Amino acid sequence: MRTATPLAPRRTLRRALRRALRLRRALGAAFAAALLPSAGAAPLAAQPAPAAAPLVGRWDLTVVDPAGGTHPSWLEVALSGRSTLVGRFVGREGSARPVARVDVADGGFRFALPRQWEEGAGELRVEGRLAGERLEGTLVTPAGARRRWTATRAPALVRPDPARWEAPIALFDGTEASLAQWAPHGGGASQWRVVDGVLVNAASGANLRTTRTFDDFTLHLEFRYPAGGNSGVYLRGRHEVQIEDTPARPVPTPLDVGGVYGFLAPNAIAATGPGAWQTYDITLVGRRVTVVLNGRVVIADQLIPGITGGALDADEGAPGPILLQGDHTAVEFRNVVLRPAAAAPR
Repeated sequence: MRTATPLAPRRTLRRALRRALRLRRALGAAFAAALLPSAGAAPLAAQPAPAAAPLVGRWDLTVVDPAGGTHPSWLEVALSGRSTLVGRFVGREGSARPVARVDVADGGFRFALPRQWEEGAGELRVEGRLAGERLEGTLVTPAGARRRWTATRAPALVRPDPARWEAPIALFDGTEASLAQWAPHGGGASQWRVVDGVLVNAASGANLRTTRTFDDFTLHLEFRYPAGGNSGVYLRGRHEVQIEDTPARPVPTPLDVGGVYGFLAPNAIAATGPGAWQTYDITLVGRRVTVVLNGRVVIADQLIPGITGGALDADEGAPGPILLQGDHTAVEFRNVVLRPAAAAPR
């Protein structure tokens, strides 16, 4: 037999539940008020772009050496969030490195980077200012040397696909005669020789560049490197596609074989290793590059942001040569064939 519940305890329970419900509503309203502006409050204003907004973009630098010579560098400035400027920088050599913060004050800007491959123990310090449509300034190397530089905004290099490719040009066909299309460049004494139909760089020395320059093209070549080998192919003399004895790894880096050095990572390590002949088929149209290594597409129609370390110059809009890197280790090439894009209205 069920007995009745006394009325007083039931009334007490109902009152407690009503108090808990009122308290919950009050807490919810307070929480909402803390998050949302009141009816009469002005909405949050968007932060204006920084005064240095004209700095944002990519810049091709020309740095003046003490003897009056020059070398190229590259700078990218980007807006991070509402007002912070960050970037990337390519020096005379080495890969693109991140700039954590670009400070802007008194009409100028500055940033500093840890040294990469430079001599010296200090930082690389860069400062400059806008001068009309250009930038100009100074940099101090990690060894303490001061250099002047100027910069122009990097061209977009946006082009329509070429209507057709011209006839292939055999840049090296295994003969001594075809070596006349090349000239040593930098890096010391030339070690390049033709041996049994192969273009051989026996040891570290000069690089080798074509005497002709090219705009857009497709390039086929075969290469072979020893264990620990390191070389590269510079497109227009400015953008290095890496050749290196890279160990297999699941996530390649922009420094690995098949990559555009410091900028674009291949999607796989498609190399077959030292001592074996391998093939590159590379297409460059404007900034768009496709790299096929040993029959596998490892970079598919990607944009190259800028020049890589070791570039011949910073004039990205101009035609340039094919350059084979010889200042690192021994390397061999054969069957170097280029098809230039047919001239088209732009």
